Amino acid sequence: MNLIAPWKPGIYHGRRQAAPYFEGWYFKLVNAAGDRRMAVIPGIFKHEDPADSHAFVQVLDGVSGRAVYHRYPVEAFRASERLFDVWVGPNHFQADRLSLTIDGNGQRVRGDLRFDGVTPWPVGPLSSGVMGWYGFVPFMECYHGVLSFDHAIHGALDIDGEAVDFTGGRGYIEKDWGQAFPRGYIWMQTNHFAQPGTSLTASVALIPWLRRAFRGFIVGLWHAGTLYRFATYTGATIEALHLTDTHVHWSMVGKAGPAGDAARYRLAIEAERAEGGLIRAPDRHAMVARIVESLTATVEVRLTRLAPGDEGEIFSGRGRWAGLEIAGDLPSILDGYAG
Repeated sequence: MNLIAPWKPGIYHGRRQAAPYFEGWYFKLVNAAGDRRMAVIPGIFKHEDPADSHAFVQVLDGVSGRAVYHRYPVEAFRASERLFDVWVGPNHFQADRLSLTIDGNGQRVRGDLRFDGVTPWPVGPLSSGVMGWYGFVPFMECYHGVLSFDHAIHGALDIDGEAVDFTGGRGYIEKDWGQAFPRGYIWMQTNHFAQPGTSLTASVALIPWLRRAFRGFIVGLWHAGTLYRFATYTGATIEALHLTDTHVHWSMVGKAGPAGDAARYRLAIEAERAEGGLIRAPDRHAMVARIVESLTATVEVRLTRLAPGDEGEIFSGRGRWAGLEIAGDLPSILDGYAG
């Protein structure tokens, strides 16, 4: 095992990992006007049968919902174990840039983008980042990293013959690795609030644990240079969580502020669901086209400080162009909550 890996979620973790195994990086790209929105997902999938192992780059058009899966030989995947530096064929991905040369499956995407102000979820001696101490547990089904809450984009892409300028736009980067995605989860992300630099990432999932499973959640609101964390490992609790055909309603409470802040906070989220594209996600046997992801959802967020004598609203806002995925065993996730 790479001894620095828990403190560097962006690097490649899988060189000595046996199948089944996957690793994927998620780049969200939104231009300044917001009328061009993309997710680009490079990665690798290891199968027990080497013939089914492969590298890939998925491209999701977040406006039209069109998703294209570009498969490459596993030998086309190259990655550093010390730096965030990943190649899939001629396509190159780093923490502060990407370069695309895609031409196949009815899609052509070429160009270079650079990112300024990359803001990762902080890591520490006892925390691997977004997963906290769970990131050090060796038998987790799936690990997660937030590599940049929000950053500026510079550059342009040629997309099917159209020059699309992303300069002045905003981006977000995360990644997942392990054996498979959870059998049920809700995930959402937006960094397009009226206040530049504010970003929300939130997920709740069924987590296998010692032959059983529990409902775990991780939520981070980055606002005004402060990270407010609500997670199972911080002792936060869910007050309400339910779905309708059009919305996700979710509220939680906990000690979410920076170190030394003993106050409790409440975070209320209401996400409006939207149609999306069908992207592939890993189970233990294949990359399966099973996840409907949108980049057209909206998320209303309200953060309140609950400390006696010092109560009040910290932030309230509406995030546009949100990524939203709702998949799998939802009854187990929602069990115990009305609605």
